[in-house]
Amino acid sequence: MKRAKKIVVLTLVLALLGAFLPPLWAQETQKININVATAEELSQLNKVGPKYAERIVEYREAHGPFKRVEEITNVQGIGEKTLEANKGRMSVD
Repeated sequence: MKRAKKIVVLTLVLALLGAFLPPLWAQETQKININVATAEELSQLNKVGPKYAERIVEYREAHGPFKRVEEITNVQGIGEKTLEANKGRMSVD
């Protein structure tokens, strides 16, 4: 009987993981277009808080759209570490 309980509990745990993990993976892979994103959206990037997000918007308004994701390092305070932490999460199209 104990073995049957373990199987039921394990099945329940796996079902819950199957229900909740795919939406989490989808959120991580959703790209943020740095040419149109709001400061609030940009602050969802790793190592980018509200202050840096606002700098990105201001830079974009002053210099036009980014041609490549790597150009985000032209924004004061955004360096290579921030770029690498978000490279797969950003787009310019």
